[in-house]
Amino acid sequence: MDITNPLVYGVPFFVVLILLELAYSKSHDHDEHQKSLYGWKDLASSAAMGLGSVLIAPFIKVVSSIIIFTLVYELCNPVVNGVHTNLLGYEAFGWAWYTWLACQFLDDFSYYWFHRINHTVRFFWAAHIVHHSSDHYNLSVGIRNGWFTLLYKPFFYMWLPAIGFHPAMVVVCMGIEALWQFQLHTQYIPKLGFLEKFLNTHTQHQVHHSQNLEYLDKNHGGYLNIFDRIFGSWAEYDENVEIKYGVVHAPNSHNPLVILTHEYKDIWNDMKKSKNWYHKFMYVFGPPGWSHDGSTLTVKQIQRLHREQQQEEQQLAKVN
Repeated sequence: MDITNPLVYGVPFFVVLILLELAYSKSHDHDEHQKSLYGWKDLASSAAMGLGSVLIAPFIKVVSSIIIFTLVYELCNPVVNGVHTNLLGYEAFGWAWYTWLACQFLDDFSYYWFHRINHTVRFFWAAHIVHHSSDHYNLSVGIRNGWFTLLYKPFFYMWLPAIGFHPAMVVVCMGIEALWQFQLHTQYIPKLGFLEKFLNTHTQHQVHHSQNLEYLDKNHGGYLNIFDRIFGSWAEYDENVEIKYGVVHAPNSHNPLVILTHEYKDIWNDMKKSKNWYHKFMYVFGPPGWSHDGSTLTVKQIQRLHREQQQEEQQLAKVN
């Protein structure tokens, strides 16, 4: 069955929606005390990153996604009596509507862990930080993606063709998720009422792009938020909290090459701080912020210290 990835049709709409939001923001900008929704240099950086993804993605996806998924599918679902039969003994899944729903749901489960590990393993964070490197939050950030994530993303999804979902179905579900992810990057959509209980919405994704301490490493879901709620990475959007977008250690540059590679350079410099091979390994594969001497802290360490400080202040307040 020949199915086209929906992202092929989505890219032109991305450009149109960005231009519409840009035009609208310039005539309906935030108040004078807030940052302008769009910055021209920042927009140019996002466009450059997005253009690079468009140029290299087809080749990488053919090699990494379609070939890998097909090989895994054929290996784990060999043809027996003319039918693809899983090694566990059941027929590979067909094209029924409920199979599509199951694949889309499991795709979101895969995306959640892919996304969460991008934030908790520094080597992967070095590729993903590109997406968070802007201190703006608008639709152009939706195309500001790291190029290197395309190389390893399929490995988080290959279990789906392994258990019997057709590779084309998996690719389409990944495309649908990417479409949903793009449109989340706007501040013009308010809370969506009942849908907030299970969908990953625009305000919830603003939390994810925040560098506020209480919001760090939260809301990793694709189009659902249930996995964040289940696995303890959920944070509710608070309208009374002013969000500061971007990352704590920003590249401080609009140069696409710097944005793309600066975290790899920092990893290399940190590895040279110690001759201990365990330390070197942790600087690459440990959580961002890990250090052998405590000179820098991980998100969990910073949040724990903050909670302890709050508890001490509360105890002092009770005593006084």
